[in-house]
Amino acid sequence: MWSVGSSSGTPPVDEPARNRCASRVALSLTGQAPSTSLLASTDPQSEVATLLASPAFAERFARFINSQFNAEPATAATPEQDSAYYLAKHILTNNRPWHELFDGPYNIEPVAAVGTTPATARVVDDANGLGYFRSRPWMVRYAGNEQQGYRLNSAFRIQQNIIGLDVSAVTNAVGTDTSANGRLAAGCRSCHYDSYFALDKVAKILSRRDVNATTITFIPSTEPAQALLDGRMIANDKELVQALVSSTDHQFRTCRLAFMFLYGRPEASCETALFDACIDAYTQTGDIRAALSTIVKDDGFCE
Repeated sequence: MWSVGSSSGTPPVDEPARNRCASRVALSLTGQAPSTSLLASTDPQSEVATLLASPAFAERFARFINSQFNAEPATAATPEQDSAYYLAKHILTNNRPWHELFDGPYNIEPVAAVGTTPATARVVDDANGLGYFRSRPWMVRYAGNEQQGYRLNSAFRIQQNIIGLDVSAVTNAVGTDTSANGRLAAGCRSCHYDSYFALDKVAKILSRRDVNATTITFIPSTEPAQALLDGRMIANDKELVQALVSSTDHQFRTCRLAFMFLYGRPEASCETALFDACIDAYTQTGDIRAALSTIVKDDGFCE
């Protein structure tokens, strides 16, 4: 269970200010107008825990996470490929540690449309699961088209989702050699082989897409352990995810997501103390709601 304490910022001094605070807190967390009881509260920020426990928050935050972890929404025909949405909602609804979004024993399964009910997806327990990273819908979505089947797209997405990795192609010139040898060239080698997030080296420890199969099929990696994340020898996807989740980069990413959700922007330089408090709250509890609560209960949130 998560705990964020019972204190909040200094309550607004007059009724209009309290109403504005109640509206901001409710809309930010749930996307809904404040309830009558919240409007009547002398300290709307003291009600944050109740709002964070609501289905409306779980739905809103899961949608936000999905938008941050994917470049675009999945199609109506394949909603299960929005795996981050389904598992994030499951994690929040069931009060599970946030890191289980990435390393928990789960799988995402498609649920076919029935009559007028559209297709959807469900989360199931799976002892061999790794958050949603081993779920076939996610693997298919980010299988990529590398010539030898290395899942470079997945290598990037795993790191982007967990630690906020941000990289972009440095060239798209016609005739660029995109093979493994071509990626060793200057201008490509840094991101693909030399950096701490070396995309090719990460892809080598993931399963590979079978380029000879007529449908998307994955085969186990036969590559040796790779030196990643500033020298750590990592042999498979589970070791990679566990290393990323335990890093300070993941804590930083989590609180940056919290600021983005609440403010629509990253943290500002003048908010260093609040950002550090957010990281402390997340580190101590393992629940992203504790990180969010720290920000929402700050005096500056309702100003």
